[in-house]
Amino acid sequence: MQLRTPLLAALSAAVVSVGAILAVSTPAQAANLVANPGFETGNLSGWSCSNGSVVSSPVHGGGKALAGGVTASDTGQCTQTVNVAPNTAYTLSAWVKGSYVYLGVTGGASTWTPSAASYSQLSVAFTTAAGQTSVQIYLHGWYAQGAYNADDVALDGPGTPPTTAPPTTPTSTPPTTPNTSPKPSTPPPSTQPPGTWHEAAPYLYFGWGEPPAPSTVMTATGIKHFTLAFMLSGGGCVPKWDSQRALTGGVDQQNINAIRAAGGDIEISFGGWSGTKLGPNCADAAALAGAYQQVISAYNLKVIDIDIENTDEFENYTVQDRILGALKIVKANNPGLRTVVTFGTTTTGPSADGIRLINQAKALGANIDVFTQMPFDFGGGANMYTSTVNATEGLKNQLKSTFGWSDATAYSHIGISGMNGVSDQQETTSVAQWTQVKDYANSKHLARLAFWSVNRDRPCPGGGVVENCSGIAQQNWEFTKISAGFTG
Repeated sequence: MQLRTPLLAALSAAVVSVGAILAVSTPAQAANLVANPGFETGNLSGWSCSNGSVVSSPVHGGGKALAGGVTASDTGQCTQTVNVAPNTAYTLSAWVKGSYVYLGVTGGASTWTPSAASYSQLSVAFTTAAGQTSVQIYLHGWYAQGAYNADDVALDGPGTPPTTAPPTTPTSTPPTTPNTSPKPSTPPPSTQPPGTWHEAAPYLYFGWGEPPAPSTVMTATGIKHFTLAFMLSGGGCVPKWDSQRALTGGVDQQNINAIRAAGGDIEISFGGWSGTKLGPNCADAAALAGAYQQVISAYNLKVIDIDIENTDEFENYTVQDRILGALKIVKANNPGLRTVVTFGTTTTGPSADGIRLINQAKALGANIDVFTQMPFDFGGGANMYTSTVNATEGLKNQLKSTFGWSDATAYSHIGISGMNGVSDQQETTSVAQWTQVKDYANSKHLARLAFWSVNRDRPCPGGGVVENCSGIAQQNWEFTKISAGFTG
């Protein structure tokens, strides 16, 4: 019986630096406070960049501009710390070119454009706090979305103008009108690095376990997203729900339509512990990517979760590589798609198979958004909160080692997928412990929080490991309600 499922994540994100422009009719004390705002020094003087350079083309004004290098693991962030006055209003602006370019103040206001084929101006206003004497401004792109350019950065407001950069040669520039690039319906939260993605999406299964009506659970808990399990092989490389139900037109699609009609959305999970899976039954990465694409296209998916378990996928390195190769293909063919891999763990972090999966994700350029561990089935007797934290910290350290990420970036690529109540190996995750896990996930700004499963999120004290209840005393949908409080 398939009782376990992964969680996702995502994504992690990153930052870059920007500035503001000097308005012609500002008070005498107003000045552009950004050092080397147009990069006319010919170098990155005044800026700190993870992967940046100065170029002569394309430019917005003068003869130089910033080119931010973006890779699968680097957003090309550039930052600059600027002295400011407390309790004072400022405007930060920059001219940018590229896809998913961000401008903002670290820990404060930010803005972005999803696509700027030619130079467009980004602008954001903010007010400093009492006693605040400096801000860090940033510019950056987004993972694997291509290089970006920035020019004529300005921070407009009272302060001491920088003296480290020579004056920029006057140029004839377009009027500084607000950016009119279309914005996504859910822009990144301003309190986190722009572009950071967080989602609570517990698993829901329509094949057994007395599946509840999704709208009932959504109304009772506030949850907006579900991970639907499992997409398997219906014979060869043909995707079917649970190897039995047609991809479209059945109960699964009816429930997906109901979730979306109620203002929610779904992810679909491929694989799991048991059953006939697509990974071993598609001939190669291209064929597997084709199977994934059928599902992505059928449901216009924004996220897919690949639950890599057992000897046929997780411990089979040929299939591991096939899955990673397929994810690389669908990521390239579906801009904006987030990919999650979910796998088991030890109490201290990834096993040898998990470490190999992470290292191969980098080696193959798979560009995985979220690495989700399932911190349960350790063998019994564990404190499930403590073990979950220890496993997650171990995963964070492995991601740092493999990708060279900071703590914050590594956490932003991590998900947790627990098992509510009694696990297969008689461990118990209580309501109180799951609340602790949620709070920990929020404190570290993880990408995703999930559990197996909503079907089991009902009381049955002493019920053991069954399909339709948790085996512990609880309220209906209590784990789901707690998960809905995950904000990252």
